[in-house]
Amino acid sequence: MAFIVWMTGLPCSGKSTIAKKLNEEFPEMEVLDGDELHKVLSMNNFSREERLAQTGRIAYIAKLLLKHNVSVCVSVVTPFHESRELARKVIDDKRLIITHLKCSLDTCMSRDTKGMYKKTENVTQFTGPYEYPNSVNLTIDTENNTIEKSVNEIKNYLKDNVTN
Repeated sequence: MAFIVWMTGLPCSGKSTIAKKLNEEFPEMEVLDGDELHKVLSMNNFSREERLAQTGRIAYIAKLLLKHNVSVCVSVVTPFHESRELARKVIDDKRLIITHLKCSLDTCMSRDTKGMYKKTENVTQFTGPYEYPNSVNLTIDTENNTIEKSVNEIKNYLKDNVTN
């Protein structure tokens, strides 16, 4: 059975890394990664309105793939409660698993190999400001878990709740 794992978290919390590793476990799964999507879906700025519009576009693409029985891993910051609720509304399917990758800002900044955090004067503006989720299906502690343990937690959730 197809599914959507929608990963939300601060930049550098491990979304892309876990998406790639999860894709190794589910090679038929499509990965919609924020860094790539911003290039092709014309996200011109990071205003609240533009972030919400981008979430709607990404959710629509994920929904189309799911409709054709293709599993999807969405790897985007999705910083607002409103944006995550928009994804739920657009996709409107119980096979959507919103997964928060929990990681402190300090750790994310230390993982920043692209220098994104250093390039911005206002970290809060760069990160969203990120509204920590209060309603997700799964929370993964990427600060303290290995990549393998994080992926296994997602796989176990899917096994127990979706792919039976």
